[in-house]
Amino acid sequence: MTGIYDFQVETLNGETQDFAEYQGKALLIVNTASKCGFTPQYEGLEKLYQQYKDQGLVVIGFPCNQFGSQEPGDADDIGSFCQKNYGVTFPMMAKVDVNGKDAHPVYEWLKKQQGGFLTDGIKWNFTKFLLNKEGQVVDRYASTTKPEALQADIEKLL
Repeated sequence: MTGIYDFQVETLNGETQDFAEYQGKALLIVNTASKCGFTPQYEGLEKLYQQYKDQGLVVIGFPCNQFGSQEPGDADDIGSFCQKNYGVTFPMMAKVDVNGKDAHPVYEWLKKQQGGFLTDGIKWNFTKFLLNKEGQVVDRYASTTKPEALQADIEKLL
């Protein structure tokens, strides 16, 4: 795999999502969790998606249970939680690992493209990667960075 558009992933509802379908769009890829102190960021992520989707932004959530077991549910639980509590309409993928020997290939690629502070590993839920319309990672944001803080960076890419 050489670029983001080479990957295929499983969606939360069990279908295959080909990232090639996202060519020409800016992407915000986020590892998510339903029982985390940062979980309210779902609301901000959905607002970004609604505000910029018609201009070419796609927010993509990857649920992950690797940090404090804060995403314990199955696909139905996750989907219901996100829709009921935050009205999430952006694409949600199947639950993945983002670190370790079973880390999803998308996350292995993302971490190689944009390393982190001290280590390339994902440190917690709601780490965000912003990709331009050419599929290149342009920035990585910590869990503590609120979605609304990304507006200016997103607007530059659109």
